[in-house]
Amino acid sequence: MSNLERFGVSMDASLLQAFDKQIEQAGYKNRSEAVRDLVRDYLVRQQWELPHTPVVGTITLVYDHHTSDIEHHLTHVQHEHAANICCNTHVHLDEHNCIEVIIVRGPGDVIRAIADRLIASRGVKHGQLVCTTTGAELA
Repeated sequence: MSNLERFGVSMDASLLQAFDKQIEQAGYKNRSEAVRDLVRDYLVRQQWELPHTPVVGTITLVYDHHTSDIEHHLTHVQHEHAANICCNTHVHLDEHNCIEVIIVRGPGDVIRAIADRLIASRGVKHGQLVCTTTGAELA
């Protein structure tokens, strides 16, 4: 960080107080560190939303394993996209529900399509895609 630049930010006092409270609880030593992380997060999100940006991420699915053929279907979709599926973990939550976390990588548009297909599967109660880039371009 040899090229540091200082800038000012104006905000409502109550918003700043709430921010200070949260960053202190998170363990930040100062506002600058927290703002840098927020800016990096914003820039990474903008990158991975571009169609062909290489991304890595997780697809998390909660589903009722009693739904007919759900496990077969989820496995089938993952096999169709074997080049983008790194691994998965399956955990039994209770008598009816399972959670599956699938680690993925590839072009952002491909990963979103895989996630959409899995999340839309009959029997999936909740699903979420979380992605990031390497952030190689960020300081």
